[in-house]
Amino acid sequence: MPFLPRSSYYDKNYRQSPALIRARQPYLIKNALTGIAIFGFAISVYAFTIKAVSQDEFEDVKVPDKPIQPTRAPNTTANQA
Repeated sequence: MPFLPRSSYYDKNYRQSPALIRARQPYLIKNALTGIAIFGFAISVYAFTIKAVSQDEFEDVKVPDKPIQPTRAPNTTANQA
């Protein structure tokens, strides 16, 4: 019993048949150009983000010398028995 349904576009070893290769051929260039465009857009957004973040300087941010210790609140639970 096969796990995948049989298709006329694949042989018994699930390799592409010549019919599938012919069916995909008209879309090969368009799909490749679309993939390159999407990849280029993603890389350009990434590069722009890295460039924008690397320009930020934190000289105006005050860094405390020592971390401020939180004050402890008195124990307010009623443990009187």
